[in-house]
Amino acid sequence: MMDCTYIYTYAGYEDERSLRALEMRSMFGMESQTNILESPVKIGPSRSPFIKERIGVIFEGESLEELLEKLASFEVSGETFKVIFLKNGEETFENRRTIEREAGQRIKGIADIRHPQRMFAVMHVNGRWVFGDYVKSESVWFRHQQKPHQYSTALSTRVARAVVNIAVPNPTGIKAIDPCCGIGTVLIEALSMGIDIVGSDNNPVILAGTRENINHFGLSCEVKFKDMRDIVDQYDVAIIDLPYNLCSVLSAEEQLEMLQSARRFADKIVVVTVEPIDKILMEAGFEIIDRAVAKKGVFSREVIVCR
Repeated sequence: MMDCTYIYTYAGYEDERSLRALEMRSMFGMESQTNILESPVKIGPSRSPFIKERIGVIFEGESLEELLEKLASFEVSGETFKVIFLKNGEETFENRRTIEREAGQRIKGIADIRHPQRMFAVMHVNGRWVFGDYVKSESVWFRHQQKPHQYSTALSTRVARAVVNIAVPNPTGIKAIDPCCGIGTVLIEALSMGIDIVGSDNNPVILAGTRENINHFGLSCEVKFKDMRDIVDQYDVAIIDLPYNLCSVLSAEEQLEMLQSARRFADKIVVVTVEPIDKILMEAGFEIIDRAVAKKGVFSREVIVCR
C-alpha cells in the first residue's frame, strides 16, 4: 500500500488549452503538459468539464507482474467489483482484456462485469503500473445547456463550470457571489457543485428567468435586483462576467466603479472580459495573479484571477 495519489485523465479541444491549464493550476496548484495529471488532491472528476476519469491509486509496481503479485493480497468484501484497463498508449484490445482478466482473477472477492458495485482500473503511467479505485466523470455541464431561458452573450455552461472551479477550487467555508449574474449560467454550475453562492443583477427584466433557470434544475439560491456598486455584504470571492452586449456598453469609468466596489466586498475576484482591463484592475487596487484565454472560434474572452 502507499499514500494515496490520484491520477486524472483529461480531454478537451485545442481552443480550451489555456482555460484548462488555468483550471488545473487553480484546483491542483500545478498543470500538466499531457492529458494526465497526478496529484495528492482529491477532486470529484465531474466537477471539471475537462476531466474524464480519476484513479485513486491503491497499489503500484515497476512491472505488471509486480502489480499483479500485490493484487493477490487485496480483498473486496461486501461489494461486487470490476477491473478495467485505461489505455495510455498503443495497447491492443486483446492485451487490455487479458490484463483486466488477470487483475480481476488475483483479487479476492466477487467479480461482476455487468453491474459492479465498485470499479477499479489498471493503467501504465509515467513508467510504472498502477491499480486503484476508478471514477468516471459525468458531463453535468452538458445537461445544463437545456434551460428554459437563454441569453445570447452568456458564457457556455462548459466555460462557466471551469470559471467557477478557477474561482472556488475548494468550496469548504467559501461564500461566493456573481454580482452580474445575467440568466444564471455561473450560478447553476456553482450550485450544482455544492458551492455557497448568491447572485444579483441590475437588470430586473431578466431575473424572473434567472430564478426559473435555477429552479429548473432543482437548485436554489438568493438572486437579488441590485447594482453591484450597492453590495454591502462580504464575500470570499466574486465571479464577474463583465457585460459587453450592445445594450450594456460600459465606459472605462463605469468599469472602474464596478471593480472598485468588488474590491470592497470580495477578497478575490475572477473577471471574464472581452476587452483589455489590466490597467483598470490595477487602478481599482487588484493584483493580477493568473489568467487564461477562453476561445470559441475567432471569439475570445479573458479570464483573470485577482486579489
